[in-house]
Amino acid sequence: MNGRQYVEGIGRRKEATARVRLYAGGAGTVVINEKPGSEYLVRMGDLDAALLPLRLCGMEGSFDVSVKVQGGGITGQTDAIKLGVARAILKLDPEKRPILRQAGLLTRDPRAKERKKPGLRRARKAPTYTKR
Repeated sequence: MNGRQYVEGIGRRKEATARVRLYAGGAGTVVINEKPGSEYLVRMGDLDAALLPLRLCGMEGSFDVSVKVQGGGITGQTDAIKLGVARAILKLDPEKRPILRQAGLLTRDPRAKERKKPGLRRARKAPTYTKR
């Protein structure tokens, strides 16, 4: 895929960051961290969720997708890839914005792990109360 023209989008979610490149005129191959997409995202529905923006815009199979993703877990990485793909599509064709916006694919999910507070076991879990 090197040496070809591409459009890039960056997506983030929780601790995960994905750098997505869409290569025009491809056969629809997906490569994530040097592995085939179905090999990297093995949970059922994760690859479909990551490529949802392409399907909604009717561009599925017309681009080769190359992704470098790091940090976070499987869910965070999947959502980061989804946002990166949506942003890359937007650079390619700004008229797709209403479709992507309506599906909620252009909004970065701000939720992250809440910090641990002193005196608690986790962010909110308190030790069991004992009267005596």
